[in-house]
Amino acid sequence: MSARQMKLGLFLWATGHHIAAWRHPDAYVTAGIDIEHYIQLARTAEAAKFDMVFCEDAAGLREANINIASQTSRSIGFEPISLLSALAAQTGRIGLVSTASTSYNEPYGLARMFASLDNLSGGRAGWNLVTSASPIEAANFGATGLRAHADRYARAREFATVITGLWNRRAAGHDGESFLVRDPLDIPPSPQGAPVMVQAGASDDGKDLAARTADVVFSAAQTFEEAKAFYDDLKSRLAAYGRQPDDVKIMPGVAPIVAASKAEAQAKYDALQELIPDDVGVALLSSYLSISDLGRYPIDGPLPELPESEGMKSRQALVIEQARRDGLSIRELARYFAGARGHWRVVGTAEQIADELQARFEDGAADGFNVMPSWFPGELDAFARLVVPELQRRGLFRKEYEGRTLRDHLGLKRPG
Repeated sequence: MSARQMKLGLFLWATGHHIAAWRHPDAYVTAGIDIEHYIQLARTAEAAKFDMVFCEDAAGLREANINIASQTSRSIGFEPISLLSALAAQTGRIGLVSTASTSYNEPYGLARMFASLDNLSGGRAGWNLVTSASPIEAANFGATGLRAHADRYARAREFATVITGLWNRRAAGHDGESFLVRDPLDIPPSPQGAPVMVQAGASDDGKDLAARTADVVFSAAQTFEEAKAFYDDLKSRLAAYGRQPDDVKIMPGVAPIVAASKAEAQAKYDALQELIPDDVGVALLSSYLSISDLGRYPIDGPLPELPESEGMKSRQALVIEQARRDGLSIRELARYFAGARGHWRVVGTAEQIADELQARFEDGAADGFNVMPSWFPGELDAFARLVVPELQRRGLFRKEYEGRTLRDHLGLKRPG
C-alpha cells in the first residue's frame, strides 16, 4: 500500500466538459441552472470521498461565437459562490472551490465572500485565483480592452497579498499600487483558518505567483513529459518563498471515459466525437488561442503561425505544441481539443485508467487530479463506481475522510 495518497477534485461544468455533452441523449441541457443537478453531483463526489468540487467562472460568454444551442447549454449557470453556498448546506465534508477574478473584483469584498463561505461550510472553501484573459470579460466591466499579461499579474500579486492578510488577521491597512484597504474583516476565521488558495496559471508569471501564494495548482498537460516538467519547475520555485515541496498540491486535469472494456470505452468516446459540428469545434479552439478568425483558414490545413497571446498564454502554447508535434490539421486539432479543452484524456477500463493515473502520481508528475467528466452525470457515476474503488484497492486513495476541513483532506497546514 502506498503511504502517499492522491487527491481528487471534481471539476463541475453544467452538462459536462466535452463540447458536445449537451447533445448526449441522456444529458440535461438546462443543467446549468438546476440546483438539484449540482446537489446530485456534489453528493456523488462526496460519497466517493473526493477532496473537493471546483467551479470555474468567467465574467462573460467566452465562447460567444459558438452556435446558440451549444452556447446556451454550456454558458448558462449560477454565480459560483452562490452555488457553493447552497451546496455547503447539502454536503458535510467535500471541499468547495470557486474561481474569482483579480481583474474584476476588489480584495476586501472577495475576502469577505470567501470567508463567509468558509464559515458557512465549516472550513471547506477554496479560492481559485485567475487574472481573466478574455477581451469579452473586459468589455463587460467598462474596460477599454484586455490588460497586458504582465499588468494583470502585477495586480494579482498585490490582490493576493491583501486578501491573505485579511484572512490571516494581519495588521489592518494596505495602501498599494492598485488597492487601498482600511479595515480588517468582520468575519472570524473558520475551522481551517482561511480558505485554500488555488491557482491555474502556467506561464512564468503564473507559476511564480503559484509558488508564492497557492496551496493547490490545477494544470493542463497532454504527455507525461509535459506534466513532469511543469511539476518539477513549480516545486523548484517554492524554496525561494520559504516553502516546502509538499506545501503545494499539483493536480492536472484529466478527462476519463471508463467502461467495462476498452472497446466499449472507445465507442463511448467516438460517439461523443461524432456529435461535434466543425464550426463549434473551430470556434472553441479559436477562443482558447485568442484568435477571432481561425475559421478563414482551410479546415484541413495546418494551424497557421500565431502571434503570442496577451490572453491565455500557457494554453495557447500547449495547443500549438500539440498541433506541431502530432501534425494535426485545424479540423483534427479542434476535434481533439473539444473533448477536454486541451487537458489529458484517458479512455479505457477502470484498471487501465488507474494504471495511467498511478504512473503519473508515483513518477512525480502529479499529487492528484482534477477530474473532468465528459458528460454529467453519466461519466462521473462511472468514474465513482469503477475507477475510485480500483484506486482504493491499490491504496492510492482514501476510503474515509481524514478530517472535516478542506485543509484536512489535502494535508495542508493551517495558515497563520
